[in-house]
Amino acid sequence: MRKVTWYGVSLSSELRYWVGFNKTKGIGPVRLRALVEHFGSVQTAWAASPAALRAANILDDRSLYSLLHTRPTLDLDTELRKLDALHIRVLTLDDTDYPAALRKIMDAPPVLYVRGTLLEADQLAIAVVGTRRATTYGKATSHAIVSALANQGITIVSGLAYGIDAVAHQAALEAGGRTIAVLPCGLDTIYPPEHKALAQRICEQGALVSENPLGEDAERIHFVPRNRIISGLCAGVVVVEAGEKSGSLITADLALDQGRDVFAVPGNIQSQASQGTNRLIQNGAKVVLSAADVLDELNIASHPVRPRPRATSGVAIEEPSRTAMDVDAMIEVDDATEAALLRLLATEPRHLDDLALAVNVPIGKVAAALSTLTLKGLVTEIGVREYARSTSP
Repeated sequence: MRKVTWYGVSLSSELRYWVGFNKTKGIGPVRLRALVEHFGSVQTAWAASPAALRAANILDDRSLYSLLHTRPTLDLDTELRKLDALHIRVLTLDDTDYPAALRKIMDAPPVLYVRGTLLEADQLAIAVVGTRRATTYGKATSHAIVSALANQGITIVSGLAYGIDAVAHQAALEAGGRTIAVLPCGLDTIYPPEHKALAQRICEQGALVSENPLGEDAERIHFVPRNRIISGLCAGVVVVEAGEKSGSLITADLALDQGRDVFAVPGNIQSQASQGTNRLIQNGAKVVLSAADVLDELNIASHPVRPRPRATSGVAIEEPSRTAMDVDAMIEVDDATEAALLRLLATEPRHLDDLALAVNVPIGKVAAALSTLTLKGLVTEIGVREYARSTSP
């Protein structure tokens, strides 16, 4: 059998046919698995005659038509070269590097595209998801929970979306932890496009993954299947904020179907952003008031703490058990504005405009001070012009 080179490793040419089926509309995990079982190999299934495919009685007329018209037009070697040029690895269910937890779900993706790295440590993962229209409370809560989980060596999984997802990825990165983003499109496209820089950082401290082939856009039909991968990669799912019809609730339902734990952060009963999470709690989801609730439930509270990045700019790092007052006494700040901002942010997140009014300093100077504090690792921007005290120091 002909071999192809993949990152310096010789692999059987069957990888080509996995990619070929993945590029064929109408053939999902269940049908592809049935085809491979019926014909004995993915290569034999790809080359099967129209009569043999009809006799197998696996494909309906539409998917059969799709396969018969895709095969002669698709250059499989070219597809592999495109993937290689983009540093995207292809994993199939038979690969030892395929995520063990994901392999066990009923409709595991037969093909998984990976940009970045998947490590054995990623088997200890938690998904953190929520609304795209996150409130300041939701962003700050997500950041605090994720920071603590990442500092315990937990890999954070989410969907790279606006709102809670983006905050979860950012918080994991800032804590020096690992994070995985599951995309509803091919990995040659970043969705949403505004998160390209964030996606690149994720590749450096984790991975982007997708079951969708190159060239596939982020269409509505891809979002629910994407959510099953988010939950499938994890031991549990934490929903921070979600409206009554949020996609995050679908992720929670999928997690339950997969035997995963579902956690929810309670919120203001008058806030639309907390209607879904409060309902989850009412229906039996485990309440999360801090990362400790997740760690305790999963019996991983004693997991070794991930070493923290050493601070610069004169910021002293001490054990996380120190109180806020202890840390304040050790922080070196450049002027009174920075000190005043830190005191204001010690209790809750604040908007830039509110901070400028509170300290009675021109907004430009306040923005500059916040930038300096962010570089020092003392403050985190959790939304547009919204700032919170960092949980890392």
